[in-house]
Amino acid sequence: MASTQFSSIRAAPVQSVQELIKEPIPAVPQPFILDDPQPPILSASTPLPQLPTIDMKHLIMSETAGSELEKLHSTCKEWGFFQANEEDDLVNHGVSSSFMEKLKSEIGEFYKLPLEERMKYKMRPGDVEGYGLSPIRSEDQKLDWGDRFYMTTNPIHTRKPYLLPELPPSLRNWMMLLGFMAKALKLEKGEMEELFEDGMQSVRMTYYPPCPQPELDGVWIPVSFLPDALVVNVGDILEILSNGVYTSIEHRATVNAAKERISIAMFFNPKSSAQIKPAASLINPQNPPLFKQVGMEKYFKDFFSRKLDGKSYLEHMKIKNEEA
Repeated sequence: MASTQFSSIRAAPVQSVQELIKEPIPAVPQPFILDDPQPPILSASTPLPQLPTIDMKHLIMSETAGSELEKLHSTCKEWGFFQANEEDDLVNHGVSSSFMEKLKSEIGEFYKLPLEERMKYKMRPGDVEGYGLSPIRSEDQKLDWGDRFYMTTNPIHTRKPYLLPELPPSLRNWMMLLGFMAKALKLEKGEMEELFEDGMQSVRMTYYPPCPQPELDGVWIPVSFLPDALVVNVGDILEILSNGVYTSIEHRATVNAAKERISIAMFFNPKSSAQIKPAASLINPQNPPLFKQVGMEKYFKDFFSRKLDGKSYLEHMKIKNEEA
């Protein structure tokens, strides 16, 4: 995918949340406060729900493949999220706990650099890649309480030369997982792989400083994770591809008043020439398409040009009754 500029993208009013709180502040500045924050819907004593765990070894072993495939299918429909830890050997990824600790440590070291060093990688005008706060897409957009570094890692020719030249390799065999999802959906052989082969991959590394008023995060149900777990999110494109069978769940990282937090998210998208639409093998007179068709480049540009507002873009992609 060629480098894309977004005319509606603007710089945030502050350069860094990390710098903002170097001196104690009594309250969160207004640009970071949600318009209608609500109290948590779970009390501190409520047991946290745990995401389902998918064991990739069970998907591969013939004697357990059927039951684990059905578990994967039902989890993607009902949760839109699942997890696997290093012991479960997710797609033989080899991402050991020591590697994950090293990666988190290196990202932490980046955020310990002086601001002038970090700003060498700042987002450029009209771009979404680089270091800084989340880019502004509309006048009334609220800011995330965190500094992020976002960059494209694949295809290689789309990497920005002024950003970090290389990230540690991980999840090389993620296509295997997509293959199991395709099998669970009963897609035609190769239909999923054709879309995602040599597709766009990116990474977002976010640093969340302690927040003096974490209760202003709004209503989110916390979930617990296994130690060193890799958490997999179905995402909007797979909801479209599955014609609404799989669920893309709105989610976020929450902050707290006591300590900092670092998150590492990797994104896997179809190749730039792909058409984003419900899979042809799922469509028939009894199951008409629920979503519009759009090219991947236009999908990407439209998504980053719109105001961030929950699942509004996915709703925009749905076929309305008058369009059917």
